[in-house]
Amino acid sequence: MPRPISATIHLDALRHNLATASARAQAHKRWAVVKANAYGHGIERAFEGLRAADGFALLDLAEAERVRALGWRGPILLLEGCFELRDLELCSRLKLWHAVHCEEQIDMLAAHKTDAPHTVVLKMNSGMNRLGFKPQHYRAAYARLDALPQVEEIVLATHFSDADGPRGIAHQMAAFNAATEGLSGERSVANSAGTLIWAAGDDAESQAVRADWVRIGIALYGSAPDAPAHSAADWGLKPTMSLRSRIIGTQDLQPGDTVGYGSSFTATEPMRIGIVACGYADGYPRHCPTGTPVLIAGQRCKTVGRVSMDMLAVDITQQPNSAIGSEAVLWGQSAEHPGATLPIDEVAQSGGTIAYELMCALAARVPTHAAAD
Repeated sequence: MPRPISATIHLDALRHNLATASARAQAHKRWAVVKANAYGHGIERAFEGLRAADGFALLDLAEAERVRALGWRGPILLLEGCFELRDLELCSRLKLWHAVHCEEQIDMLAAHKTDAPHTVVLKMNSGMNRLGFKPQHYRAAYARLDALPQVEEIVLATHFSDADGPRGIAHQMAAFNAATEGLSGERSVANSAGTLIWAAGDDAESQAVRADWVRIGIALYGSAPDAPAHSAADWGLKPTMSLRSRIIGTQDLQPGDTVGYGSSFTATEPMRIGIVACGYADGYPRHCPTGTPVLIAGQRCKTVGRVSMDMLAVDITQQPNSAIGSEAVLWGQSAEHPGATLPIDEVAQSGGTIAYELMCALAARVPTHAAAD
């Protein structure tokens, strides 16, 4: 019998989240962001749940090839663009869109020999200070691209740094709007937070945020982009990944007994713990402290002691019916207790991290499958 841990990717939840984010923003066109192997869900598994998207956005050529191999004929965007001249040959062959964020990438395009002009996404650094042309240099970069026979269309884009926080997006939208005034081309500015928080109104600012492409990433995968201020449920999102295991052992403790490496937890009263087949080698964060929530047989419980490589301990004192074989949900939906759900954002918050990291850290040794449920 295999070890009981497994992960389930919920295709119906992916479909639901794409539709929910799109409807809220009244989106014209939607990029489904599938970088990092679809945020740990697996591109091949996630694809079926995201086919209604208008395009797929990702980072590297290998991922783009995988999407094309699945039969996708629509737009695919390389979010960081090309890293060397020969990458442009594959862009031509696969008909990829690609970001341009520096003069060196324009130089590569100018040297590229192709009979099929490219669609490029010209990235502005409107305040994120990561990639892109500063606003004062943006129009010159646009003019260089517009003069190249290798370029067919230019999409104008930027990326929000504070769409999920109190600073908001006004300073970046002002910089973007001023620098792009009068330039032709579609626009793409909204990430998940921009889509859910800022693009839902009927005012001019909301319309500008959602036109023409929104780039939906973490919201597709059932995590709130502004957690913990809002939960995924607040935005109408459903969990798309469920990490489940089972209790494989139990221990009865007396006051003074300790649990795990370093004896970091000491019982102060009689208690019962369940040992779950899940550890940091499975992608569960080692730094999650005592008190991190876990569902045992559909009921909320808390971890105790340090997470080990292959196991963690859960306080099941108040769950007298829990025993070896009881279901443990590390995050996501219970398979055995309808309606019981543990949001991944709660686990991430307890561990001092974000849901992105938990999803992407799911280990290759965890059996993973897709389900239309």
